[in-house]
Amino acid sequence: SSPGGTSDILARILAHKLVERLGQQVVVDNRAGAGGTIAYDQVAKSAPDGYTLLIAPASITINTSMYSKLPYNAMRDFAPISLLAAATNVLCVHPSVPAASVKALIALARSKPGTLVAGSAGIGTSPHLSLELFKSMAGIDMVIVHYKGSGQGMIALLSGENALAMPTLPTVSPHLKAGKIRPVGVSAAKRSPMLPEVPTIAEAGVPGYEATNWFSLLAPAGTPQPIIDRLQQEIIRALRAADVRERLVAEGADLIGSTSDELADYMKSETEKWARVIKSAGIKTE
Repeated sequence: SSPGGTSDILARILAHKLVERLGQQVVVDNRAGAGGTIAYDQVAKSAPDGYTLLIAPASITINTSMYSKLPYNAMRDFAPISLLAAATNVLCVHPSVPAASVKALIALARSKPGTLVAGSAGIGTSPHLSLELFKSMAGIDMVIVHYKGSGQGMIALLSGENALAMPTLPTVSPHLKAGKIRPVGVSAAKRSPMLPEVPTIAEAGVPGYEATNWFSLLAPAGTPQPIIDRLQQEIIRALRAADVRERLVAEGADLIGSTSDELADYMKSETEKWARVIKSAGIKTE
């Protein structure tokens, strides 16, 4: 993941807890780029000994349909451990944009086709596909610019270089609190307890719209079951710790902590959902 993104925040919090519980050093290694492919490939080819793990966001199931040639297979090369957390994306605009609601933003985009610029955290990331889904369901034309990670995309939105973006709530939360960015809608099916006054995109003008970013813990395929089970138990314990809950909820993340089987099923259904979106949006990448 890129520094400052939700995966990075989650990794650091959980690493700290695992050090306490397992008594071993845990190093967080950020490998940004290519929609996560660089990091995914590295972990897929690592020794299945429990020492190399991956915090994978929703993009791992998106990439399967985005890229024609991937150096790894998401369903075959990883052993699921646990679905850690989910976070809504927030459709936000720079304060200079004359639109204070989803409907006003759609009207603005229609009045100036192809001129509004939206920033994404990279091709195939949840912030990118949430924008693509919004674009197609709202029937608007806008330019999407891709950055290497959510941190860089955030800088471009804060500076007003981009009109809008759909970052995850944990990424954008401090800037919303500081009043530097205006939220107009959340991407999840339900309003966020962190932003109760911000409507869902579905209720604010695009019925049926729903997209969430989620974060899972995976190991290389072939990791022995006792190691998977132990890690899954320690992760659940870590997610239940009061200080972890407090920190992540304050970041705008919904804590989950699933079984490895539940994660396997969820990854399969998400892979199918985003394959349909990518096909209908005609997104192609090499």
